[in-house]
Amino acid sequence: MNRRCFLLNVASLSAIAAAPWLVSCTRSRPLVVGIHPWIGYETLHIAREFKWLPAEVQFHEGKAASDSLAALHAGEIDAACLTLDETLLARATGVPLTIALVFDVSAGADVVLARPAIRNLAGLAGKRLGVELNALGSIILSKVLAAAKLSESDLTLVNLPVDRQLAAWHKNEVDAVITYEPNATFLLREGAQRLFDSRQMPDTIFDVLAVRTDRIRSFRATLEALVLGHFHGLRHLMINREDAIYRIASSQGITPNEVQQALAGVVLPSLAANREYLAIRDGRLIQAAKTMSTLMVQHGLMKQEDTLDGLLTPVFLPHDEG
Repeated sequence: MNRRCFLLNVASLSAIAAAPWLVSCTRSRPLVVGIHPWIGYETLHIAREFKWLPAEVQFHEGKAASDSLAALHAGEIDAACLTLDETLLARATGVPLTIALVFDVSAGADVVLARPAIRNLAGLAGKRLGVELNALGSIILSKVLAAAKLSESDLTLVNLPVDRQLAAWHKNEVDAVITYEPNATFLLREGAQRLFDSRQMPDTIFDVLAVRTDRIRSFRATLEALVLGHFHGLRHLMINREDAIYRIASSQGITPNEVQQALAGVVLPSLAANREYLAIRDGRLIQAAKTMSTLMVQHGLMKQEDTLDGLLTPVFLPHDEG
């Protein structure tokens, strides 16, 4: 696993950390953000613990991204922590979303894990593969099959939500799974071995803050405070790493050493990197969205490609103070 790369400009963020966030005192309804367990979202939990988030921000805690997607469709939440493909899928099904922040880029944290007897991807032939057949799961599956030179008919697919994978593993209902942290750590403890991970899919899996476009104007100040809280949490992770790792371990239910290993599988973009992702019209994020949109249509996950209009905005990022 690659050593984790922090794209963090400490001098710039030191100035940001000293800046107060401004939140309207007249708002009665909170900004509700959907969130589920994932190593890349832990900056928000750190920010909440240190009270770097305003009281107007409330978390809608779920077990998986599907909980946030359902809440977005029901109009119960205003924003959610999602992957890029999940954001595109929600847009395709009628939920107007705009990406306001890139939390992380997966670089090994999304994995294919198998029982010890399966030594390589070709060994998946004839085996039961547990995968959540959502957008991302389907795209990782296609990459795995291509690398293994297999077709779907060569193995048995088990549609398995991430929160049920560990139980299915214990019951011997699957031979391998496509999963991510912290599930990956739990399965590695059980003797699973890594066959494939997102290092082989660079600039594909982005975790983002997706905001309902139709609610941006109502929550602008609170969204600015939320994004700034993330950068406070990110700076704490960089400057006070040991403390942050213990906090993340408690949140994720894994050991500090396992947190270190999980963090090695993600790149956490700095403020400067976020500006590039969100402001450059032909940058890597919009290019990744174009590619992902095409793949999702090819896999039958969307009827037509996303126009990408209004997909990105840098307006909630803190001003450059350094």
